[in-house]
Amino acid sequence: MSQFASNTDSKPMVKAFNIVSITVFIVLAISTMVVNALSLIPDWLAVLGLVFAGWVAASIRIADQWEKAVLLRLGRFRALKGPGIFLMIPIIDLVDKYVDQRIRVTDFSAETTLTKDTVPVSVDAVVYWMVWDVKKAALEVQDYIDAVAYMAQTALRDIIGKHELADLLQHREMIGEALQKTLDEFTTPWGITCNSVGIKDIVIPKDLENAMSKQAQAERERQARIILGTAETEIAQKFAEAAERYRNNPVALQLRGMNMLFEGLKDKGSMVIVPSSALESMNMGAVGGLTALSELQGNSDQLTGPR
Repeated sequence: MSQFASNTDSKPMVKAFNIVSITVFIVLAISTMVVNALSLIPDWLAVLGLVFAGWVAASIRIADQWEKAVLLRLGRFRALKGPGIFLMIPIIDLVDKYVDQRIRVTDFSAETTLTKDTVPVSVDAVVYWMVWDVKKAALEVQDYIDAVAYMAQTALRDIIGKHELADLLQHREMIGEALQKTLDEFTTPWGITCNSVGIKDIVIPKDLENAMSKQAQAERERQARIILGTAETEIAQKFAEAAERYRNNPVALQLRGMNMLFEGLKDKGSMVIVPSSALESMNMGAVGGLTALSELQGNSDQLTGPR
């Protein structure tokens, strides 16, 4: 049995015993024995009747809906039979195999194979295939199930050797399509078509995996620093543009300073220390004094109350 195949074809010896042939044999054998018990036929004729019952039962075969039976007559290909019930001539005819025409799934792998950049990897894949010409599959190749599996494994090793590790990791679908085309070229003369190939897993050495993880982390840190530097450059550029505008417009600079001071004093309980030079440049001394005087008068009125 193939180490790759997930299912195999039915054995002819097992398929020779079916419910119809067994029923026919039992009915004919019982009828012969009953007739012999009634002394209607001699013993030698009863024995001949039992042999005939076995011969008739052996000529009845059944193929399932998804199967084709390969019929040989004296060692030469005769016909394809089925699905359903069919008859054959015992001893002269032989059912070599029952070929399953459903889509099959075969797992295969390439262990410790070097990529183009000399990295050892192990790749697990799966191929979906089917027999579309039973006659070719039966006559052109001895064991097509093993042939497909070994061919897939060999083609996978060739594909790995032609690509770098980055291509294998980033373009699994492309690798699967290339592998499917390669397999189809080899299996078409056998009457077999490969529908698709999927890459299930790519295993790399642990040390290399750690190194790649560190490389990815360093790359992310580099990108973060580049983004931060770009942001600082943009901020400096905006500040330079603002400074250029404020240099030719001192009133706008004064209004901006007053707005910033107001924003800082909005929160209750906050304390803002403003240099005196900044207050003088914004002419905030008089304004601040008037504001303080107004607050003192308001507080004194609350303490004295109405007169």
